[in-house]
Amino acid sequence: MACYFYILHSVSLDKFYVGHTCDSLNSRLEKHLRNHSGFTGKAKDWIIVYSEDFETKEEAYKRERQVKGWKSKIRINALLSAGSDHPD
Repeated sequence: MACYFYILHSVSLDKFYVGHTCDSLNSRLEKHLRNHSGFTGKAKDWIIVYSEDFETKEEAYKRERQVKGWKSKIRINALLSAGSDHPD
């Protein structure tokens, strides 16, 4: 089973969303774009700007928590610029 850590971006909100899934990234994005009351329900222009593959859900979730712990748009932008050579 492949799992993913991913980052979405909304231009209209100028916000990032950080998450993980063991679904396909496209099906997970479709769920974010549906009408719902969660954070990503506030915009309909979310795109996947970054992802990393993991063998387990636990590893993907650990990476999500790490990046969320940064609480830093600057560090997320640095991660996006670096691609898969991420700064830890």
